[in-house]
Amino acid sequence: MKKACSLLLTLVLVLALLCSCGKTEAVTTVRLNEVTHSVFYAPQYVAMKQGFFKEEGLNIELTNGGGADKVMTAVLTDQSDIGLAGPEACIYVLNQGKENYPVVFAQLTKRDGSFLVGRSKDGFSWDDLKGKTIIGGRAGGVPEMTLEYVMRQNNVVPGKDATVDTTVQFNMMAGAFTGGNGDFVTLFEPTATEIELAGKGYVLASIGQESGEIPYTAYFASQTYIADHKDVIQKFTNAVAKGQKWVQEHSAEEIATAIADQFPDTDIKVLTSVAQRYKDIDAWNATPVMKQEALERLETVMETAGQLQHEQWVDFNRLVDNTYAEKAAK
Repeated sequence: MKKACSLLLTLVLVLALLCSCGKTEAVTTVRLNEVTHSVFYAPQYVAMKQGFFKEEGLNIELTNGGGADKVMTAVLTDQSDIGLAGPEACIYVLNQGKENYPVVFAQLTKRDGSFLVGRSKDGFSWDDLKGKTIIGGRAGGVPEMTLEYVMRQNNVVPGKDATVDTTVQFNMMAGAFTGGNGDFVTLFEPTATEIELAGKGYVLASIGQESGEIPYTAYFASQTYIADHKDVIQKFTNAVAKGQKWVQEHSAEEIATAIADQFPDTDIKVLTSVAQRYKDIDAWNATPVMKQEALERLETVMETAGQLQHEQWVDFNRLVDNTYAEKAAK
């Protein structure tokens, strides 16, 4: 009898194992459009490499928008599910009165990730910008507005003391500078370091250190997508939170190794140097939660740049839904 029971139990276990092997967890593909491809977004790439999105049952289809305006267009036209760009893009759309305006649900970085690059490294002073031209990116974009904010903080008035060239597309700025245009340019990493190593320019200052903390890049989606995919938004935010925690707890070298696949043409030593530079300026959020005071500081930058009137400041709770980020941060 005991032998028969034992045999029956073994059969049941084998059948259960076979059934479990036949089951597959449903995987949801999320079309993510990022404003540019940069080490600045290391927590996101770490989440991809370490399998944090996979753990949440998500497959990330990543594309490079090449500018916040293009990312926003992709989200509004349903070409992308989620956008990663400056939240100023969402502010503009909300102020246009669109009903299905995108809502921010998670923040990735908390200060400007660009660096001022010049043609000489000898004793840099912000006064050196006077009478010169700085390639600053698209007018109304956070990189350009933050640059102008920092210039004013250092007594260099854009349009009066120096010219900020806003005619060059975001992903063409490095090429324009190395091609001889402008005296200075603001660049993200690893581009800034690569240009320095090539002897075509020198990293002179961190715009993020000068400007202070603002919600520089955040994830957003249309209200329709969020309402129809609440579980996906939560899982996505959970994975981002894990990536943010991971970079906080690991060294620049470990971060570089984890994201190396995303930058196959960049030497690991360069990636390590860049990761350390971003850690040094405290560029990454510890959690995906956005603070109201941080958004208001961004609006101050926008207002100072002449891109936003004070009466156009938005209701924080209309633009930002921290529900998913707060749950992921626990």
